[in-house]
Amino acid sequence: MSRPPARRAATRRGAKPVQKRKQIARKKQPGLMDQALAALPVSQATLTRIATWGIVAMFSVGLITVATWFGVPQVIGVGAAQAVGEAGLRVDTIQINGLKRMNRMTVYQQVLDQNARAMPLVDLADVRTRLLAYPWIKDARVSRRLPDKLLIDIVEREPAAIWQNHGQLMLIDPMGVPLEPVSREAMPDLPLLIGDGANAQEPVRRDLMDSAPALKPLVRAATWVGNRRWDIIFDTGEKLQLPEGEKEARDALKTFAEKDGAYRLLGRGNLGFDMRDPDNLVIRRPAAIGVPAATGL
Repeated sequence: MSRPPARRAATRRGAKPVQKRKQIARKKQPGLMDQALAALPVSQATLTRIATWGIVAMFSVGLITVATWFGVPQVIGVGAAQAVGEAGLRVDTIQINGLKRMNRMTVYQQVLDQNARAMPLVDLADVRTRLLAYPWIKDARVSRRLPDKLLIDIVEREPAAIWQNHGQLMLIDPMGVPLEPVSREAMPDLPLLIGDGANAQEPVRRDLMDSAPALKPLVRAATWVGNRRWDIIFDTGEKLQLPEGEKEARDALKTFAEKDGAYRLLGRGNLGFDMRDPDNLVIRRPAAIGVPAATGL
Protein backbone atom coordinates (compact mmCIF):
# COMPACT_ATOMS: atom_id res chain seq x y z
CA MET A 1 0.00 0.00 0.00
CA SER A 2 1.47 3.30 -1.09
CA ARG A 3 1.50 6.42 1.14
CA PRO A 4 -0.35 9.58 0.14
CA PRO A 5 1.86 12.20 -1.42
CA ALA A 6 3.41 14.59 1.02
CA ARG A 7 1.74 17.95 1.47
CA ARG A 8 3.51 20.92 0.10
CA ALA A 9 5.41 23.56 1.96
CA ALA A 10 2.20 24.74 3.63
CA THR A 11 2.38 21.66 5.92
CA ARG A 12 6.06 21.71 6.48
CA ARG A 13 7.15 21.65 10.00
CA GLY A 14 8.39 24.95 11.30
CA ALA A 15 6.82 26.99 8.51
CA LYS A 16 5.22 30.25 9.76
CA PRO A 17 1.92 31.45 8.32
CA VAL A 18 2.12 34.63 6.20
CA GLN A 19 0.69 37.65 8.09
CA LYS A 20 -0.95 40.58 6.35
CA ARG A 21 0.76 43.85 6.91
CA LYS A 22 -1.38 46.32 8.78
CA GLN A 23 -1.66 49.53 6.90
CA ILE A 24 -1.23 52.41 9.28
CA ALA A 25 -3.29 55.39 8.23
CA ARG A 26 -1.44 58.61 8.45
CA LYS A 27 -3.16 61.29 10.50
CA LYS A 28 -4.03 64.26 8.36
CA GLN A 29 -2.62 67.53 9.71
CA PRO A 30 -5.10 70.48 9.88
CA GLY A 31 -4.51 73.24 7.38
CA LEU A 32 -4.10 76.95 8.10
CA MET A 33 -7.76 77.69 7.35
CA ASP A 34 -8.92 74.96 9.74
CA GLN A 35 -6.63 76.30 12.47
CA ALA A 36 -7.95 79.84 11.96
CA LEU A 37 -11.56 78.70 12.19
CA ALA A 38 -10.84 76.72 15.32
CA ALA A 39 -9.35 79.79 16.96
CA LEU A 40 -12.50 81.88 16.47
CA PRO A 41 -14.79 82.29 19.54
CA VAL A 42 -17.81 81.04 17.57
CA SER A 43 -18.90 77.62 16.45
CA GLN A 44 -18.77 76.28 12.92
CA ALA A 45 -22.57 76.30 12.83
CA THR A 46 -22.66 80.01 13.72
CA LEU A 47 -20.13 80.82 11.01
CA THR A 48 -22.18 78.90 8.50
CA ARG A 49 -25.31 80.80 9.52
CA ILE A 50 -23.59 84.18 9.20
CA ALA A 51 -22.21 83.29 5.78
CA THR A 52 -25.63 82.09 4.61
CA TRP A 53 -27.37 85.30 5.66
CA GLY A 54 -24.61 87.35 4.07
CA ILE A 55 -25.17 85.60 0.75
CA VAL A 56 -28.94 86.06 1.10
CA ALA A 57 -28.51 89.77 1.84
CA MET A 58 -26.22 90.37 -1.15
CA PHE A 59 -28.56 88.43 -3.40
CA SER A 60 -31.56 90.45 -2.20
CA VAL A 61 -29.88 93.79 -2.71
CA GLY A 62 -28.70 92.72 -6.14
CA LEU A 63 -32.16 91.51 -7.09
CA ILE A 64 -33.81 94.78 -6.10
CA THR A 65 -31.10 96.82 -7.87
CA VAL A 66 -31.45 94.85 -11.10
CA ALA A 67 -35.23 95.14 -10.93
CA THR A 68 -35.00 98.90 -10.57
CA TRP A 69 -32.42 99.20 -13.37
CA PHE A 70 -34.53 97.34 -15.92
CA GLY A 71 -37.71 99.18 -14.99
CA VAL A 72 -39.43 96.28 -13.25
CA PRO A 73 -42.35 97.65 -11.21
CA GLN A 74 -41.39 98.69 -7.70
CA VAL A 75 -43.91 96.30 -6.18
CA ILE A 76 -41.80 93.37 -7.40
CA GLY A 77 -38.71 94.73 -5.62
CA VAL A 78 -40.69 95.34 -2.47
CA GLY A 79 -42.17 91.89 -2.68
CA ALA A 80 -38.71 90.35 -2.97
CA ALA A 81 -37.51 92.30 0.07
CA GLN A 82 -40.58 91.24 2.06
CA ALA A 83 -39.95 87.64 1.12
CA VAL A 84 -36.42 87.97 2.48
CA GLY A 85 -37.84 89.43 5.69
CA GLU A 86 -40.26 86.55 6.06
CA ALA A 87 -37.35 84.17 5.58
CA GLY A 88 -35.65 85.63 8.68
CA LEU A 89 -33.75 88.73 7.54
CA ARG A 90 -35.85 91.20 9.54
CA VAL A 91 -35.38 93.66 12.39
CA ASP A 92 -35.68 91.79 15.68
CA THR A 93 -33.17 93.73 17.81
CA ILE A 94 -32.58 97.49 18.16
CA GLN A 95 -29.42 98.54 19.98
CA ILE A 96 -29.28 102.20 21.07
CA ASN A 97 -26.06 103.79 22.33
CA GLY A 98 -25.46 107.27 23.76
CA LEU A 99 -28.81 108.07 25.37
CA LYS A 100 -28.61 109.96 28.68
CA ARG A 101 -31.66 112.19 29.00
CA MET A 102 -33.94 111.42 26.05
CA ASN A 103 -36.70 108.82 26.39
CA ARG A 104 -35.55 105.50 24.90
CA MET A 105 -39.07 104.58 23.76
CA THR A 106 -39.15 107.69 21.57
CA VAL A 107 -36.18 106.35 19.62
CA TYR A 108 -37.78 102.90 19.34
CA GLN A 109 -40.95 104.42 17.90
CA GLN A 110 -39.05 106.14 15.09
CA VAL A 111 -37.49 102.84 14.07
CA LEU A 112 -40.63 100.74 14.38
CA ASP A 113 -42.76 103.29 12.52
CA GLN A 114 -41.79 101.78 9.19
CA ASN A 115 -43.90 100.18 6.49
CA ALA A 116 -42.07 96.88 6.93
CA ARG A 117 -39.60 95.20 9.27
CA ALA A 118 -37.67 93.45 6.48
CA MET A 119 -34.02 94.56 6.63
CA PRO A 120 -33.78 95.61 2.93
CA LEU A 121 -36.84 97.88 3.36
CA VAL A 122 -35.67 99.78 6.47
CA ASP A 123 -34.88 103.33 5.28
CA LEU A 124 -31.80 104.25 7.33
CA ALA A 125 -31.71 107.84 6.07
CA ASP A 126 -35.37 108.34 6.97
CA VAL A 127 -34.84 106.98 10.49
CA ARG A 128 -31.89 109.35 10.98
CA THR A 129 -33.92 112.33 9.71
CA ARG A 130 -36.73 111.49 12.14
CA LEU A 131 -34.31 111.31 15.04
CA LEU A 132 -32.61 114.61 14.19
CA ALA A 133 -36.01 116.32 14.44
CA TYR A 134 -35.81 115.95 18.23
CA PRO A 135 -34.05 118.89 19.95
CA TRP A 136 -32.07 116.67 22.33
CA ILE A 137 -30.41 114.76 19.46
CA LYS A 138 -27.41 116.59 18.03
CA ASP A 139 -26.40 113.76 15.68
CA ALA A 140 -27.37 110.15 14.94
CA ARG A 141 -25.92 107.23 13.02
CA VAL A 142 -28.11 104.32 11.90
CA SER A 143 -26.65 101.08 10.51
CA ARG A 144 -27.55 97.44 9.92
CA ARG A 145 -25.95 94.46 11.65
CA LEU A 146 -27.07 91.39 9.73
CA PRO A 147 -29.01 89.28 10.06
CA ASP A 148 -31.48 90.94 12.48
CA LYS A 149 -29.99 93.94 14.36
CA LEU A 150 -30.34 97.68 13.83
CA LEU A 151 -27.63 99.77 15.52
CA ILE A 152 -28.32 103.41 16.48
CA ASP A 153 -25.61 105.69 17.90
CA ILE A 154 -26.93 108.92 19.44
CA VAL A 155 -25.04 112.14 20.27
CA GLU A 156 -27.12 114.19 22.71
CA ARG A 157 -26.95 117.93 23.30
CA GLU A 158 -25.71 119.13 26.68
CA PRO A 159 -27.84 121.65 28.64
CA ALA A 160 -25.83 124.84 29.29
CA ALA A 161 -28.32 127.44 30.55
CA ILE A 162 -31.96 128.23 31.28
CA TRP A 163 -33.79 130.70 29.05
CA GLN A 164 -36.68 132.66 30.56
CA ASN A 165 -39.00 134.23 28.01
CA HIS A 166 -42.56 135.47 28.66
CA GLY A 167 -42.69 133.53 31.91
CA GLN A 168 -41.64 130.18 30.41
CA LEU A 169 -38.41 128.44 31.42
CA MET A 170 -36.55 126.42 28.78
CA LEU A 171 -33.32 124.42 28.85
CA ILE A 172 -30.90 125.41 26.07
CA ASP A 173 -27.59 124.01 24.85
CA PRO A 174 -24.31 126.00 24.44
CA MET A 175 -25.46 127.23 21.02
CA GLY A 176 -28.83 128.37 22.36
CA VAL A 177 -30.90 125.52 20.90
CA PRO A 178 -34.07 125.06 23.03
CA LEU A 179 -34.21 121.54 24.46
CA GLU A 180 -37.27 121.21 26.68
CA PRO A 181 -39.34 123.23 29.20
CA VAL A 182 -38.39 123.05 32.86
CA SER A 183 -40.45 123.96 35.92
CA ARG A 184 -39.30 126.57 38.41
CA GLU A 185 -39.25 123.94 41.14
CA ALA A 186 -36.99 121.64 39.11
CA MET A 187 -34.58 124.26 37.77
CA PRO A 188 -31.01 122.89 37.58
CA ASP A 189 -28.04 124.92 38.76
CA LEU A 190 -27.37 126.62 35.41
CA PRO A 191 -26.98 130.26 34.29
CA LEU A 192 -30.26 132.12 33.69
CA LEU A 193 -30.89 134.17 30.53
CA ILE A 194 -33.84 136.54 30.29
CA GLY A 195 -35.45 138.24 27.32
CA ASP A 196 -36.56 137.84 23.70
CA GLY A 197 -33.80 136.25 21.62
CA ALA A 198 -31.52 135.77 24.64
CA ASN A 199 -31.09 132.08 23.80
CA ALA A 200 -29.44 132.95 20.46
CA GLN A 201 -26.95 135.10 22.38
CA GLU A 202 -25.81 132.28 24.67
CA PRO A 203 -22.38 131.87 22.97
CA VAL A 204 -21.82 135.64 23.34
CA ARG A 205 -22.90 135.58 27.00
CA ARG A 206 -20.51 132.72 27.79
CA ASP A 207 -17.63 134.61 26.18
CA LEU A 208 -18.61 137.75 28.10
CA MET A 209 -18.61 136.00 31.49
CA ASP A 210 -15.32 134.26 30.75
CA SER A 211 -13.72 137.70 30.45
CA ALA A 212 -14.34 138.32 34.19
CA PRO A 213 -14.02 134.94 35.95
CA ALA A 214 -13.99 136.53 39.45
CA LEU A 215 -17.57 137.77 38.92
CA LYS A 216 -19.04 134.56 37.46
CA PRO A 217 -19.94 132.96 40.83
CA LEU A 218 -21.74 136.18 41.87
CA VAL A 219 -24.03 136.41 38.82
CA ARG A 220 -27.68 135.42 39.19
CA ALA A 221 -28.91 136.18 35.67
CA ALA A 222 -28.19 138.03 32.43
CA THR A 223 -30.90 140.01 30.65
CA TRP A 224 -30.73 140.66 26.90
CA VAL A 225 -32.15 144.17 26.50
CA GLY A 226 -33.67 145.45 23.25
CA ASN A 227 -31.78 142.84 21.24
CA ARG A 228 -28.63 144.97 21.57
CA ARG A 229 -26.98 144.83 25.02
CA TRP A 230 -26.73 143.02 28.41
CA ASP A 231 -27.78 143.77 31.97
CA ILE A 232 -25.99 141.61 34.56
CA ILE A 233 -27.94 140.85 37.76
CA PHE A 234 -25.89 139.76 40.79
CA ASP A 235 -26.92 137.59 43.74
CA THR A 236 -27.08 140.77 45.87
CA GLY A 237 -29.88 142.08 43.65
CA GLU A 238 -27.69 144.82 42.16
CA LYS A 239 -27.74 145.32 38.40
CA LEU A 240 -24.87 146.26 36.09
CA GLN A 241 -25.85 147.88 32.78
CA LEU A 242 -23.31 147.16 30.03
CA PRO A 243 -22.79 149.02 26.72
CA GLU A 244 -23.67 147.79 23.23
CA GLY A 245 -21.13 145.76 21.25
CA GLU A 246 -19.37 142.55 22.23
CA LYS A 247 -15.92 144.10 22.71
CA GLU A 248 -17.29 147.15 24.51
CA ALA A 249 -19.29 144.92 26.89
CA ARG A 250 -16.25 142.74 27.66
CA ASP A 251 -14.03 145.75 28.35
CA ALA A 252 -16.67 147.34 30.62
CA LEU A 253 -17.14 144.11 32.59
CA LYS A 254 -13.39 143.76 33.08
CA THR A 255 -13.20 147.37 34.33
CA PHE A 256 -16.06 146.76 36.76
CA ALA A 257 -14.38 143.58 38.07
CA GLU A 258 -11.16 145.53 38.70
CA LYS A 259 -13.01 148.33 40.55
CA ASP A 260 -15.03 145.84 42.58
CA GLY A 261 -11.80 144.14 43.64
CA ALA A 262 -10.29 147.49 44.65
CA TYR A 263 -13.30 149.21 46.26
CA ARG A 264 -15.73 146.37 47.03
CA LEU A 265 -18.69 147.76 45.13
CA LEU A 266 -21.03 144.78 45.38
CA GLY A 267 -23.02 144.01 48.51
CA ARG A 268 -23.23 147.55 49.89
CA GLY A 269 -26.90 148.17 49.29
CA ASN A 270 -26.51 149.98 45.99
CA LEU A 271 -29.36 149.90 43.51
CA GLY A 272 -27.07 149.23 40.58
CA PHE A 273 -24.26 150.31 38.31
CA ASP A 274 -24.40 151.98 34.91
CA MET A 275 -21.54 151.45 32.44
CA ARG A 276 -23.38 152.09 29.21
CA ASP A 277 -20.69 154.71 28.79
CA PRO A 278 -17.63 152.40 29.09
CA ASP A 279 -15.43 155.26 30.32
CA ASN A 280 -17.77 156.26 33.17
CA LEU A 281 -19.01 154.07 36.01
CA VAL A 282 -22.16 155.46 37.62
CA ILE A 283 -23.23 154.01 41.00
CA ARG A 284 -26.95 154.25 41.74
CA ARG A 285 -27.61 154.54 45.48
CA PRO A 286 -30.92 154.69 47.33
CA ALA A 287 -32.25 158.23 47.46
CA ALA A 288 -31.75 160.04 50.80
CA ILE A 289 -32.16 163.60 52.03
CA GLY A 290 -29.27 165.71 50.82
CA VAL A 291 -27.54 162.76 49.06
CA PRO A 292 -27.56 162.40 45.24
CA ALA A 293 -29.06 159.17 43.95
CA ALA A 294 -26.17 158.56 41.56
CA THR A 295 -22.46 159.21 41.80
CA GLY A 296 -19.57 158.56 39.45
CA LEU A 297 -16.39 156.62 40.11
